[in-house]
Amino acid sequence: MTSLQAGPAENRSHLQADASGPSHGSAAGGYPTGADFPARLTAVADAVEAFLNERLGDAAGPGEITRPARLMQGMRHAVLGGGKRLRPFLTIETARMLGGPYAGALAAGSGIELVHCYSLVHDDLPAMDDDDLRRGKPTVHKAFDEATAILVGDALLTFAFEVVADPAWQSDPRIRAELVLGLARAAGLGGMVGGQLLDLGAEGRFGPANLDVDATLQLQAMKTGALLAVSVDAGALVGGADAEERAALLTYGRALGQAFQVADDILDREATAEALGKRTGKDKDAGKATLVDRLGLDGARAECERLVGVCEAALAPWGEAAATLREAARFTVARKT
Repeated sequence: MTSLQAGPAENRSHLQADASGPSHGSAAGGYPTGADFPARLTAVADAVEAFLNERLGDAAGPGEITRPARLMQGMRHAVLGGGKRLRPFLTIETARMLGGPYAGALAAGSGIELVHCYSLVHDDLPAMDDDDLRRGKPTVHKAFDEATAILVGDALLTFAFEVVADPAWQSDPRIRAELVLGLARAAGLGGMVGGQLLDLGAEGRFGPANLDVDATLQLQAMKTGALLAVSVDAGALVGGADAEERAALLTYGRALGQAFQVADDILDREATAEALGKRTGKDKDAGKATLVDRLGLDGARAECERLVGVCEAALAPWGEAAATLREAARFTVARKT
C-alpha cells in the first residue's frame, strides 16, 4: 500500500534547473525524478508548488493593472502548502511517458491544478458543502471571509486559463486551443460544475432525490472524474499522442477518476479528520449520493479494484513505460488521505 509521506530533504527531487521558460522543451529535459512512486509524486508536487508560487506573486503581470494584496493572499492560501497534486502529476507523467516537453506539461498540469483549487474554495462555502477545514488549515472563507473566497475562486479559475493558454509554455497554437477547450469542457456545465449541481440535488435541496447506481456514477464522472480525465488527456496532447493513443489514455483517465471518487467516498466513512485534514462523515450526514451507500463498503472496494483493472488494461500498449501511471491507479485506491 503506497504511502504519501514526504521523505527527508536530501531524498526529495526538485526541479533539475530553472523550468520556468521554454528552454526545457526537449523530450526528457527538466522532468523531476524519483527512485520510486512516492518520491516521484513528491518531486512533481514540489515542481508544481514552485511553479505556482512564482506565478502567484504580488507583482502585476503582462496586461494587469495591479494585483490586490488581499486577493493574492487568499489565492496563495488556497493553492500553496498542501495537496497531493495528483492532477498535474497525471499530466506530467503522461507527457513524460510519451516523450513530450516538460515545460508544456508542467504549465498544463499547473493550470488544471488551479481549476481544482478554485473548485475546493467554492465547494467549501456555506452555501455549498460548508466546510471549515481544508488540507489541515482553515478554508478560505474562514481565514478571510465569504466575499473574498468567492473572488479567490473566480480569480483562480480565470488565471488557470491564462496559464494554459500562454504561448511561453506551448508554442503550438493547435495544442493550446485543444488544452483550453478540453479544460473548459471538463470544468464547466457538462463536467465539474454540472456534477456539483447534481450533487446538491442528490442531497434533496431541490426536491426529493434517490439516485440509482447509474445516476450516481454519472454524477461522479462529472464532479470528480472529468478533471482527472482531462489531466491525462492534457499530457497526451503535450506528448503528441495520436487519436488511438489518446482514446486509450482517456479510458485510463476516466476509470482512474471514477476510482478516485469511490475511494474518496470510502475515506469519508473510514478515515479520521486528522488524517484527511478535513471533516469526515459529512457526505453521509448530508445525504449525498455515493457508491458506498448504493453498494456497501465491500462492494465499493470491489468496484475500485475493477476500475484499477480497467486502468491497467488501457495502459497495456505502453508496457513498462506506463509503470508510473499504473502505480498512480493503485495509489488512487490505496491512499489514506
